[in-house]
This record gives sequence, structure tokens and C-alpha cells, in this order.
Amino acid sequence: MKWEEYLVPSSLEEALAILKEHQGQARVIAGGTDLIIQLKKKEVTARCLVDITNLDELKGIELEDDFIRIGACVTHQELASSSLIREKAAVLAEGASQVGSPQIRNMGTVGGNIVNAQPAADTVVPLMALEAEVEVVSSDGIRREPLGGLCVGPGQCTVDATAEILTAVRFRALGPNQGSAFARLAKRKALSLPILNTAVVVTLNDGGDTFQEVRLAVGPVAPTPFRARKAEEALRGAAVEAQAIAAALELAAQEAQPRTNPVRGSEEYRREMVKVLLRRSIERAVQAARGS
Repeated sequence: MKWEEYLVPSSLEEALAILKEHQGQARVIAGGTDLIIQLKKKEVTARCLVDITNLDELKGIELEDDFIRIGACVTHQELASSSLIREKAAVLAEGASQVGSPQIRNMGTVGGNIVNAQPAADTVVPLMALEAEVEVVSSDGIRREPLGGLCVGPGQCTVDATAEILTAVRFRALGPNQGSAFARLAKRKALSLPILNTAVVVTLNDGGDTFQEVRLAVGPVAPTPFRARKAEEALRGAAVEAQAIAAALELAAQEAQPRTNPVRGSEEYRREMVKVLLRRSIERAVQAARGS
């Protein structure tokens, strides 16, 4: 686990310069709630850790032209308690409130949760339903890309933590006729990883009786968190009624790719729970969209 250097840069430029100088032997650290464990288990190695938690440009939750921008070093607790997030992206506040323990929520960051790329990430699934994009900086410049494309496998992220820094996540704030909800299934232990989590964002017509758009994000029933696109398409333009929702949820269960797992249950059980949790999330999101 031992590293030779622990550096705390005072600017983003300095942090990038340190990463470049160490040529793959340095890693970014923020909350460290996952990285320290990975270092102990020797799942990753590093000669130098670059602590980015003092960088002001990686902090803060702001509303900019109908878009919410969240700095990568914002903690789960800050997300869960933010009045802006609770009002304009409730699904994210709900997901963040379920991460780990109070200690982990006060240390762990949204950027770290994204880069760690776990299929069960309780903030990534809501961010996918919100159609978030991320901002990534390297010595070559800055790029922005959809969050949904970052995770390519369990623990595998396209952001290179030895050369790049995820600086922010951004998505459109929810407005009139929109609602969101998060649901989580886990064993009855305080720190259990979820058996399943779902995040839903719905947009209704002015009358509140038809789905204009539905986004359904699910994890961990595939190698990465995923959007149930066939189910979303089935609900687009459909009446807000039980039969249409049930038909769409059958498609969502088919899109899932769960494996029988001694911790998370059988494939059949997990497919069935995809339908159960998505239905609950859709119902709550519809209530929120209707203002009830």
C-alpha cells in the first residue's frame, strides 16, 4: 500500500503537471474511501498520491442557465443536503443519501464515485437518468462527454486517474411537469452494497396523463449501469396507466443482464426486482411531476 509521496497542489495546473511528471506512477485522490482500500489490496499501485481536495474549482453546486454544475470534489453529504439538488434533481439527492455510512458520505466525492466505475454506484445511476455529462481535464486540454459512456466494465473507467482529472458533472435542472425518484434494494445492514438500484426521470404533458419522456437507469444488473432504452421508448407518448407501465417494465427486465450471485440473489429474482423497483420509482416520479 505504501507510496513515496503525498502531494497537495494549490491549482489544477499544478496537479496536472505532477501527474505528467510521474508518467503514470501518480494517482489522483480526493475522499479516498475506495482508493485507500484498493491500495491496501494492491488492486492499484501508485508511487505518488495527488490530493485535489483543496482546489476551489472542483467544489460547489451551482445553477447556470438552467443547468446544474457540480464540482468533482463535492461530497455525497453535500449532494444529499443541497436544497438546489433536492428541488431540481431529487433523484440525485436520494441516491447520494444512500451511499455508505455518514462517515463515507462526508468523505467520498461525486467525482470519485464516477471514476471508480462500479455498476452499483448510488450517485452514478441517478446521474445517468439525469443525462449528465462530465468535464475532464488533462495536459492536452479539456473534454466534455456523456457520463453514460465513461464506465466500460466493473471498475473500468475511460478517465485515466494517472493522467486526467474529472473536474465537474453537469445536467439540466428538472422543471415543470418533470419528476424523479430513486429506489434501492439491499440487505438490512447499514453498509450493504445494493442488490439493485433504479433512478427514474419522467416528463408529463400539461394534463399530467401522458408520458412525454421517461428515463430509466438501472444498476447493478449488467457489467455497467445502463438505461433501459426499449422500455423508455415504449412509454414515450403512452398514457400514465398501469397497463402501459407494466408492459414497459417487462422490456426493462429483458434488457437487464443479471447473473445469479450469492450476495445479490438469483438471476430470476433480480429480473423480477427490476420491475418492482422501477414501478415504484415511476409512480413516485409521476407524483412529483404532478406536484402531489
